[in-house]
Amino acid sequence: MSAQTTDTRKMPFRFGVCYDFRNPPDSDISMPDLYRQALEQITWLDGLGLDLIWFTEHHFVEDGYLPAWIPVASAAAAVTRQVRFSSDICLLPFVNPVRLAEDLAVLDNISNGRTEVGLGMGYAPHEFNGFGIPVSRRVSLMDEGLEVLHRAFSGEQFSFSGKRYQFNDVKITPGYVQDGGPPMWVAAMSEAGAKRAARFNTHFLPQGDRTATLDVWRDEHASLGTATHDKRVGIIKSVFVTDDVERDWPQIRDSERYRMQIYQRFFSESNTNFGAGEHIPQTWVVGNVDHCVAELSAFMQTYGVTDLVTWGIPPGLHSQAMQDSLQRFVTEVVPRLRAST
Repeated sequence: MSAQTTDTRKMPFRFGVCYDFRNPPDSDISMPDLYRQALEQITWLDGLGLDLIWFTEHHFVEDGYLPAWIPVASAAAAVTRQVRFSSDICLLPFVNPVRLAEDLAVLDNISNGRTEVGLGMGYAPHEFNGFGIPVSRRVSLMDEGLEVLHRAFSGEQFSFSGKRYQFNDVKITPGYVQDGGPPMWVAAMSEAGAKRAARFNTHFLPQGDRTATLDVWRDEHASLGTATHDKRVGIIKSVFVTDDVERDWPQIRDSERYRMQIYQRFFSESNTNFGAGEHIPQTWVVGNVDHCVAELSAFMQTYGVTDLVTWGIPPGLHSQAMQDSLQRFVTEVVPRLRAST
């Protein structure tokens, strides 16, 4: 274990809910109704005092997996007051970074400064094929895209000349509500990704092997002489709060099995290997309030997580299936987790 892994974080915990808008072919829910239910749920969660709403992104998936998160975030921002919006993750190689900077500027204004952005470079071959982009370009597209976004978020006019992108005399308008633009996150499943996040000095979204991600990220910051105490570490860690697991869990479990099938396919097609080290567990925490508090508190302390997000509407289910659990998560579990800092 890295000596830096247990560093004490002074940043307050934040908690949220994530949406992917997946709708299995045998679902009885129309896509418009799924979007309506999600927006209603987000508005309700905002009223309960939730901190974060995250959106995932994938493309060309038969069940309607969300391909464009900013339109949905904009719709939600217009009907909420407190909750902050971000992505886990926005696939940067598939979008022109200047256009993304413009879209984020609009969202930052609609939300009045409640915008963040989590970025990754993708791995599913069918997506690169669909966009006509060689997988071999994903690293250069990611690195140059991050550099362009940093310049765009400065609010100043800039030019950029790289291997993949050339921009001349660009200034993003409208300006960002937040000084320096939306807080930026970088995702990593490997040592190279962890070093990239440290090099660009962003918040961090680790996944997979702890030794190849979290430990490398902290060690790389140390070698660069930059700090991690002001950086957030975020993860999707699913939670289902119930006093009767045998009664309430089976339908959520079945939905989760469906949800994981596509990632297993992506990993197989891309030969993605998380390594043999200590994996950061993203399995569901299921049980009563005391159980959830104990499990999540230990998890957040062990991995230095500051931002923890669970699922809002599992695939194929109506929003009501998670309503009681989410209410208890926000009103009973989260206050006790905050008090543990």
